[in-house]
Amino acid sequence: MNIDGHILQTTLIQLGDNAITLGDLLYVLILLFAGVLFIRWSSNFIRNAMVRRELNPNSIQMITRGYLIITLSVLVIIALDLMNVPLAAFAFISGAVAIGVGFGAQNIINNFISGWILMWERPIRIGDFLEIGDTQGTVESINNRSTQFRRVDGVHMLIPNSYLLENILVNWTLVDRLTRTTVRVGIAYGSPVRQAAKLIEQAACEQPDILSEPAVSVLFEDFGDSALIFELQVWVYASAERSLRRLRSDIRYRIDDLFRENDIVIAYPQRDIHVDGEVFITRN
Repeated sequence: MNIDGHILQTTLIQLGDNAITLGDLLYVLILLFAGVLFIRWSSNFIRNAMVRRELNPNSIQMITRGYLIITLSVLVIIALDLMNVPLAAFAFISGAVAIGVGFGAQNIINNFISGWILMWERPIRIGDFLEIGDTQGTVESINNRSTQFRRVDGVHMLIPNSYLLENILVNWTLVDRLTRTTVRVGIAYGSPVRQAAKLIEQAACEQPDILSEPAVSVLFEDFGDSALIFELQVWVYASAERSLRRLRSDIRYRIDDLFRENDIVIAYPQRDIHVDGEVFITRN
């Protein structure tokens, strides 16, 4: 017993007049382990309580992350105090380390700060539908370094937070979920254009998801090479591109049915070929 007690009193680090013994280190490690377990449990408890109250997911994430940072910082300060480590010395060491790490971890720090900006200003929120270049999808979570993004085809992507702040993107749901979508259709020349416009409008108005205000709009877009081109514009509350694609598909199905019932032909590319008979006879 005396031998074990002597071992625990072994000095590991000497900081001026303060000595850190093996016993102090073991005691602090146990405290840190128990403290981390408690912080994780309490963080999950707070998160679950806010989820039950149906708070905004973005607020839940910001509050829990702030709670983790504050409690972990307090735990580290308590541990240093128990080991009699002066905070001034720790500040000097941490400053030196920060300078060294800063040069090699600029991107990590940039993404970390960008993540807090995203959560605080909320230009992008959990559940928003984004269009980034040719990629479309939904934001699932905003983490310390990156944002988890799910494309419309189900593939998950991790996008650096700084990329979302420094590049141009389209947030379809920034203000609300009101979205306009269009359907183009071409009919054969000689078809009754006003009747065709009414049938296109009817096909749209029969869809329960389409809003009556703003009103459905049918435009005679152009005289095409092989068709008279119409464009249908409708407004809908949409959460993702998949719902818009499904809506456009339903409208096209209904337009096709109505056109068949009224003998209106949907145009297809045509080319007229004229053969010069005199040239053909001369060569033969």
